[in-house]
Amino acid sequence: MSANDARTPVALLARPGPARERLREALDAAGALVVLEEDPAALDAATLASAGPRAVLVALEPAVEDALEALEPALEASGLPVIFDEADLAAHREGWEAQRWIRHLAAKLHGHDDVLPPGREQDLALDLEPGHPQTPQEAHADARFEPHLAEAEALAADLPQDRPGTQAAAPALQLQPEPEAAAEAVVEEESPEPAADAAASPPALSVTAATPPPLPDFSRLELVDLEPVGAIDADGAEQAGIRGRVDGVVLVVAGIGGPDAVRKLLVALPKEFSHPVLVQLRLDGGRYDNLVKQLARVATLPVQMAAPGQFLAGGRVYVLPDGVTMESGNEGLRFNEAANQEFMDLLPSEQSAVLMLSGADPERVGAALALAARGAYVSGQAVEGCYDAAAVKLLAAGDIELGAPAQLAERLAQRWG
Repeated sequence: MSANDARTPVALLARPGPARERLREALDAAGALVVLEEDPAALDAATLASAGPRAVLVALEPAVEDALEALEPALEASGLPVIFDEADLAAHREGWEAQRWIRHLAAKLHGHDDVLPPGREQDLALDLEPGHPQTPQEAHADARFEPHLAEAEALAADLPQDRPGTQAAAPALQLQPEPEAAAEAVVEEESPEPAADAAASPPALSVTAATPPPLPDFSRLELVDLEPVGAIDADGAEQAGIRGRVDGVVLVVAGIGGPDAVRKLLVALPKEFSHPVLVQLRLDGGRYDNLVKQLARVATLPVQMAAPGQFLAGGRVYVLPDGVTMESGNEGLRFNEAANQEFMDLLPSEQSAVLMLSGADPERVGAALALAARGAYVSGQAVEGCYDAAAVKLLAAGDIELGAPAQLAERLAQRWG
């Protein structure tokens, strides 16, 4: 097998320029084989699919957004991971930051969690216990079989019988009155009648085979474009009649390395999750509209941009751009305009949560711990796989339990699913 055969085939979708050159170099360093390198605007879904990539790396910028929508049939193929990177960040990433991104890119492409630099590999932690592992028989030793037998016996009389030597069941029958008796009697569904009525003479009846209803005509059906999940206007909560008075809020705080962690968290949340989820993710370029579109593609809950004056509604994800925070009033919680204002102390303590992910501001850890002391659920991303773990390490020092984004979502669902 050649060296190229062992490398992961990847399609690189980026406009010509420094960003594409840096991403090509990063893919080569991460052990990938670029099987397609093209501007998304000059590519169609069939060409992308025919290249046979096992992963796709996309350099995001406003000029390619419409082209990416046209490529969605190929990008949404089952089992095909799609990795997004901001083109501007990719073009200027260098030195230690570039090497760290290459390690995380390699981990995504090859399906492992080893993102530490050479010489700092983490030890494999094994929770060993004496004795042999539990067998399937031991696992079900206390299971009771009697309820299943009782259920089967109760249903047996209603099931069709198929005994050797007997004829197949007759077709479904329905009773209809004879034409001459139709004016005198109407046959209804069988219902219990008093014994005295049993002696009454029934109308003349005939037995006919029931014919199934005709199938609907599907020839006129056509596909239509539905409104994207994230396309909710700023006043959506008021228009739907849902205002303020939420029981609690989940605040997700992140920064560098945070978009991937936030996506994993939102993917794992159940669609029945009732709390509003606020995402405060600091972006260098400030392209929060792109972040909303990315999260809306993968999240189970509706995603929208938080707007000043808007009341919070349950079961939605709000992305907070720079300069938008939250205030509490007589009508409940709503967003307002204020720069760098801490609002954790406004959250309903016992029914709220704060999750600090990669790149969260360490200076906000004190407010999070104070909220935890009042009964809120506070946690953070596990150090392993975290780009910037300064804040989560402070949480761990305060005896706060950490976890992977999917684990954090599971814990939230157990509390407020």
